[in-house]
Amino acid sequence: MNNLQSLLTTIDNFVWGPPLLILLVGTGVYFTFRLGLLQFRYLPKALTMLFSKHDSSKQGDVSSFAALCTALSATIGTGNIVGVATAIKLGGPGALFWMWLAALFGMATKYAECLLAVKYRKVDANGQMIGGPMYYLQDGVGSKLLATLFAIFALLVACFGIGTFPQVNAILDASEISFGVPRSFATITLTLLVAFVTLGGIKSIAKVAGKVVPAMAIFYVLACVGVIIVNADQLIPAIQLVLVSAFSSSAATGGFLGASIMLAIQSGIARGVFSNESGLGSAPMAAAAAKTDSCVKQGLISMTGTFFDTIIICTMTGLALILTGAWQSDFSGAAMTTHAFAVGLDAATLGPVLVSTGLIFFAFTTILGWNYYGERCVVFLLGTKAVLPYKIVFVALVASGAFLHLDMIWILADIVNGLMAIPNLIGLLALRNVVTEETKLYFSQFNQATTSKAIT
Repeated sequence: MNNLQSLLTTIDNFVWGPPLLILLVGTGVYFTFRLGLLQFRYLPKALTMLFSKHDSSKQGDVSSFAALCTALSATIGTGNIVGVATAIKLGGPGALFWMWLAALFGMATKYAECLLAVKYRKVDANGQMIGGPMYYLQDGVGSKLLATLFAIFALLVACFGIGTFPQVNAILDASEISFGVPRSFATITLTLLVAFVTLGGIKSIAKVAGKVVPAMAIFYVLACVGVIIVNADQLIPAIQLVLVSAFSSSAATGGFLGASIMLAIQSGIARGVFSNESGLGSAPMAAAAAKTDSCVKQGLISMTGTFFDTIIICTMTGLALILTGAWQSDFSGAAMTTHAFAVGLDAATLGPVLVSTGLIFFAFTTILGWNYYGERCVVFLLGTKAVLPYKIVFVALVASGAFLHLDMIWILADIVNGLMAIPNLIGLLALRNVVTEETKLYFSQFNQATTSKAIT
């Protein structure tokens, strides 16, 4: 058993090693320059589009805002609390800089994959929109094999990885430790809530995500802002520490072991990508459901997800950890973030409550988002008739998550999560000219419309 676990750990380290990280970031760098720094030039426009009133007559299942919230429900999760703490613990404060860099380039990747999702989407037998990497790999690239591999990997992640067990355990642990809720009661409640929401399909999931995701993100950001305000005198030195540490080895102090520049780069990029999922191919499945007549417009709106997830929320967690000195403590993971809030707000009881509340909501919405992704993969692989059996199995897996503590499951989940990215990135690079042409066409028409409006 130990030999098998050791083998899986070796495979996991290889999958999430430098080759995949270079491919992920490299794809983002390529699209950033091929599209003329699109994410920097058009982020304000994308944010304006996101919050503008949508046209309900356009083809699709949910609004662009709801589609983004569905994608964010899957990406804004425990990684924003636990992942950031892990990255800074391993790589020092400099890891936060490399997280930012991965996110800025990742916005271009997210734009490209969500543009393709809308361009190649279809309508399923139930009249719902279906799209994502499996469809642009099948119909755009012309590879049924790559499409099938992606769908299988993503389905495994939904059922046995990010979508179930880690989130269920995070919710149950937080409920029991901070609020004293018995695990059995929390398990029953969680299972019923997941069943109630997910059986309603994308419209039900998007409706819940559209309310919960913005509310929980604002709640968590405000809590972090509270820590920053209390420690405002240390803000400039903290940012300087992030920038200096990104390009120099960190000294070992307190519970911190010290980190090389390479470790800061690898841990920052790996955790950043893991958190915002740019290039992994998950968000395009939600983007395909949006009510829109423009694949470029949805691509722009979808790329804001990486901005919100990493540039805002992960940054807030990182600054709270650095400002309070929690990164140098003997704590790790969620305990480190809890310690940061307790110290930063000078409230020993408030820290655990804030972090636990954030974890519970973040983890719950991640379950909902990944349930939808798994459903889209099932439709691709087996057709719409398999949707109900899949949902029953998914709810059963959520219920059983309380009783499973197998380290090998987490390692396997990590492996298939990384493997999702490979066929998706092949598809993005193979269809790079489609992305470029669609982008040029949209902005030439947009500029002509703007010019003619100005003349009249």
